[in-house]
Amino acid sequence: MSAIDLVRRSAVPQPAVPIDQTPGSLTPAEVRRLKYQAETDTLVAAFHRDQLSTKNIDWVVTLFLVGVHVGALFAFVPALFSWSGLAICLALHWATCSIGICLGFHRYLAHKSMKLKAPAEFVCMMFGCLSGEGSPLTWAATHRLHHQKSDQEGDPHSPVREDGWWGHILWLFPKRSTEASQLLMKRYVPELVQRPVMQFFEKTFALWLWGGGVALLAAGWAAGGWQLGLSWLVWGMCVRMVAAYHSTWFVNSATHLWGYRNYDTRDASRNLWWVAILAYGEGWHNNHHAHPAVAPAGHKWWEFDITWWSIRLLRSIGQAYDVKDKLPLGRSADETDMAEIEKIETVAA
Repeated sequence: MSAIDLVRRSAVPQPAVPIDQTPGSLTPAEVRRLKYQAETDTLVAAFHRDQLSTKNIDWVVTLFLVGVHVGALFAFVPALFSWSGLAICLALHWATCSIGICLGFHRYLAHKSMKLKAPAEFVCMMFGCLSGEGSPLTWAATHRLHHQKSDQEGDPHSPVREDGWWGHILWLFPKRSTEASQLLMKRYVPELVQRPVMQFFEKTFALWLWGGGVALLAAGWAAGGWQLGLSWLVWGMCVRMVAAYHSTWFVNSATHLWGYRNYDTRDASRNLWWVAILAYGEGWHNNHHAHPAVAPAGHKWWEFDITWWSIRLLRSIGQAYDVKDKLPLGRSADETDMAEIEKIETVAA
């Protein structure tokens, strides 16, 4: 068995000894440290590959993802193709994937690469919810955990520690305990949890998603009957979501396996041009892991970043401000990366 196999087959961490059963007198600092370690073990265990079993499947997530993929297959039915449906698919793919996920959930919420005025924030959160990638707080918290543990024990979706399929999609299927979900929020997005607008979208994200599907069906029916309504639903929801899913999932999988590196980071992140095309600039992943809080993901003149163009547009009309668009001077990529991790750990402590 190779060293990589040994890492991949490592046992699920066991919870620490309960604090009230620890012998001897403990200082408050020691109690906090033991509690922190016990919570860490709970989170590491929650995202471990061993959680993927037939007895621990999150059937809501699994059946939804399967259903959307099956729905996308109806795009091959000639009667359900329409040019208007294709146009809606492309427009919503950009709006939900680039504006909602890449700009809103990722660079704005998870990394605070900029500040947004209320109208822009609302639109970005709305499109993020329409993407079907979950709630904004869970998305941001999981991503901050990923940066803290990137390609190490505790990374929710490392294709290096596990395998490409785990990093791409399989990590989404296991059921996570309520305790682990609460710890994720408490540690990684405590400042976001306090915001009423975030709580609003956290409670209504599923309504936005299903409401969007109903709206597509109804609008298509009103414009041209049931056949057009079904066309808009298949292309505007199912095909669009499947394409956007795999575009962003490739960032978790492919860009930790293939590509080139501009920076010597502590993880296996890579820059991969075709993922940058599919995911609106997110494919310059080594750049991002080297300088996570910097808004533009492309650091060379030819590393195009469509999402960055949208950020610049928002800034020009006064909807985005305090944009972090400069690379840190006098700091190595590893120093910048570690500074971001320390900031996460300070919030989590």
